[in-house]
Amino acid sequence: MPTRRGILHWLAAAAPLTAAGCSATSATDPAAAWRAPGLGERDPRRFALAHAILAPNPHNRQPWLVDLVGADEIVFYADTARLLPFTDPPNRQITLGCGAFLELLSQAAAEAGHRAEIALWPEGEPQPTLDARPVARVRLVPDAAVARDPLFGQILNRHTNRAPFQMDAPPNPAELTAVIAAARSPGLAAGAVTEDRARARLIDLGWQAWEVETATPATHMESVRLMRIGAAEIAQHRDGIALDGPMIEGLKALGLISRESLADANSFASKSGADMWRDMLRATPAFFWLKGGDNSRTTQIAAGRAYVRAQLAATGQGLSMHPWSMSLQEFPQMAGLYAATQSALGATPLAPLQMLVRIGRAKPAGPAPRRGLAAHIRP
Repeated sequence: MPTRRGILHWLAAAAPLTAAGCSATSATDPAAAWRAPGLGERDPRRFALAHAILAPNPHNRQPWLVDLVGADEIVFYADTARLLPFTDPPNRQITLGCGAFLELLSQAAAEAGHRAEIALWPEGEPQPTLDARPVARVRLVPDAAVARDPLFGQILNRHTNRAPFQMDAPPNPAELTAVIAAARSPGLAAGAVTEDRARARLIDLGWQAWEVETATPATHMESVRLMRIGAAEIAQHRDGIALDGPMIEGLKALGLISRESLADANSFASKSGADMWRDMLRATPAFFWLKGGDNSRTTQIAAGRAYVRAQLAATGQGLSMHPWSMSLQEFPQMAGLYAATQSALGATPLAPLQMLVRIGRAKPAGPAPRRGLAAHIRP
């Protein structure tokens, strides 16, 4: 009988099973936002926002809403309809994504000759979860002397890469030093793990966390509902967890992958997915981490800004990054692994790890879907 791996390898090479894709307009093309963002925009706010929506964010929820106020102001909100209540109940990871958004907005504003004056939480930090209060008020001020950020040039090249990384060509010390330096920020610490025993410990904790998330119905189904299976679904939604490529189209055509099969831990799709995720995690030559001096919303924003800077720097070094966030999730079933992961890297729940990220070399990944600028600006 053919094995799962045998079928997957056969499908990956089976061009006749590859779907032809879908005909996409600018309103449905999942990659449209990545092509010349802000081109032709006269309002520097729109130019900056067109780059900000390319930021990394959990489950690709793109949880960003803005009001354009007057001639120079942006009021920025977290879209509470796009939270992750089961895998991210305190909305910490969503807040990190808001920080990444603000960092790219600031870089793009500087590129357009404007200084971004960012006032965080103008109506107070929302706790214990995010609410309708704004994350920030941003004013763009023309400034001929504003320094352009050299990392800006990597924004369109920065893509999260979920491939196995090359174990025979790990990041070298100079590359990791550059990535860590890009993440430096007051109140934050950053570092890398390359030593074999420590790396193996994080891989073991990470895989246990993957199993816990998958075995917990609420958290598993939160991810399953956000999976976009094949080119047509990706183009329709332009968010969520994109499952694409010839192998996915082949499995879908054969009826072997669907939302129902992914919900069933014993299905071909789920077991095959587990094989691929396990292989991916094991092929991690190094981890990058970020931790803060506290766990305030302001520190979470700073960590999101630092993370995207680190990823831009890694991109410039020819490296790829992929957050492995499961063991940092804060739902009850993950509590033991959460504590063990914090302890492994000298962090505590009061001053916790904000990011744990695979880093290495791999074939470049393509852009994640984006909903486009219009979806984020409130009328």
